Amino acid sequence: MAQPPEDPTRMRDQPALTTSQGRSWLILGGLLALISLAVLVPMAVLKMPPMGVAATAAVVVAVLYGCMIIVRFATPPSRLRLGLLAVDMLAIAFVAVFAVLLVAERAAQSLG
Repeated sequence: MAQPPEDPTRMRDQPALTTSQGRSWLILGGLLALISLAVLVPMAVLKMPPMGVAATAAVVVAVLYGCMIIVRFATPPSRLRLGLLAVDMLAIAFVAVFAVLLVAERAAQSLG
């Protein structure tokens, strides 16, 4: 059975998920981790409530970026490696946004 031709507009057929070596994922993941840590670390230092959320999120973001580096160099070039890098980057974004929203929600409660 013949496979349908690749459609570059489909999410699964994007070059970043099919032909990349993973370097761009590491660069963008590093920038995202750096921005996340630039927000989370001051929150942790200021001990903004809920206590420990920002510090824990900062550690998780750093660990997730470390996992990206490990995946990049330990996994053979394939769609699997690129998919894992994408999932790691999404996890960094989710953890950072979730932690910031928790801290912001608590700050809004204490003001009102």
